[in-house]
Amino acid sequence: MHGDGREPTAEGLSAAAGPVIQVRRLDPAAVVPAYAHPGDAGADLGTTVDVRLEPGERALVPTGVAVALPQGFVGLIHPRSGLAARCGVSIVNSPGTVDSGYRGEIKVALVNLDPREPVVLRQGDRIAQLVVQRVEEARFVEVDELSGSVRGTGGHGSTGGFRVADRGAGGIDDEGRDEEATQVGV
Repeated sequence: MHGDGREPTAEGLSAAAGPVIQVRRLDPAAVVPAYAHPGDAGADLGTTVDVRLEPGERALVPTGVAVALPQGFVGLIHPRSGLAARCGVSIVNSPGTVDSGYRGEIKVALVNLDPREPVVLRQGDRIAQLVVQRVEEARFVEVDELSGSVRGTGGHGSTGGFRVADRGAGGIDDEGRDEEATQVGV
C-alpha cells in the first residue's frame, strides 16, 4: 500500500480513481460512453442513427448522450484511429470540446476524407472517443510587451521537419523566398 492509501497495480503503478461523470441517455438507442480496454485514454462514443458520408461530405452525428463534467474538467472528442486508417473518417473540429458547463447532447462533426469511397456507419457503431482531462482556468492579463523566449515569433512550420512541395513556376513564401527553392529543416 502507498502512503496515500492507494493499492499498487500489477504494473507497480498507483491506480487512482478518475472523476465521476454523470451520463444521461437521451435516446434509447444510445450507447453509454465506455472504455474498450483498461488503460485506454478515450471512452468510445456511438452513433444513434445510420449515416452515409459521400467522399468529402461531413455530417453532425448524434450520440444520444449528454454528460455532466465536473468543474475543472473538459471532454475532448477525438477521431477513432481505426475509422481514420480504414475509411478516411475524421472529425472536422478535432478535437471537439465539451465544456464542463455544457449539458446538451454530444454530437460529432464527422467528415469522409476518402476521395473515392463513401462510408456507411450503422446505429451503434463507435464513431469517436471522449477523452476527459483536467484543465486550468487561466487569467489573461493585457501587457504592452511579452517576455522573450528562445522560439520568439517563429510559427507555422518555423521548426522545420518537412519539405515545401514544388508548386510550379514562381511563387513566394511568407518569408519572401522563392517557394521552388525552399527546403526547411530536413
